[in-house]
Amino acid sequence: MSILALIATVSVRGADDLPAKLNFDRYKGMLDHSPFAVASAIVAPAATPNFAKDLYVANAAKSPECDVVTIASSSDKEFKKYLTTCGGPVDGYAIANIEWSDKVGETKVTISKDGQFATLTFNQAVLSQQMPNRPIPPAPGQQPSFQQKPPLNPGVAAPTPHVRATIQRNPQQQQYTPVPRTPPPGAEE
Repeated sequence: MSILALIATVSVRGADDLPAKLNFDRYKGMLDHSPFAVASAIVAPAATPNFAKDLYVANAAKSPECDVVTIASSSDKEFKKYLTTCGGPVDGYAIANIEWSDKVGETKVTISKDGQFATLTFNQAVLSQQMPNRPIPPAPGQQPSFQQKPPLNPGVAAPTPHVRATIQRNPQQQQYTPVPRTPPPGAEE
């Protein structure tokens, strides 16, 4: 028992010799100004979607009163907006500027919507498609526009147009003449 009493007194005495647990607040200054701290990433504002991502100029017309522009979408075939310079915004879309060009498909239109601006051009894929050479049919009761017009000088004969002769594909190939078929002997007719 005496041994147990001796161990108890030594352990109580040893507990007093250990230093007290230090408060973590004493390291706060080092943490706030540490050269090894991880840099916090700057959060970028959420990107607003581009309102004119799929838009293009379908038509543009200039008149003395006001200019007219039709914008369309390449992704939504039902989307068409008819904008004018003399009218107000249409569904939030408005014309900010038009850069006219004498070349086909080179006109640029700057539009705005909700404070954002975008410059649109003609859809080059549509312009590069070759247009079919079909005459436009006349309206009912109207003469077709492709009729031959009378000559300017009725007394002078108009020159005949140059017409090329027909070119044969294979001039060496002989003309095929069918041979009459005779039924085989013993066949009924």
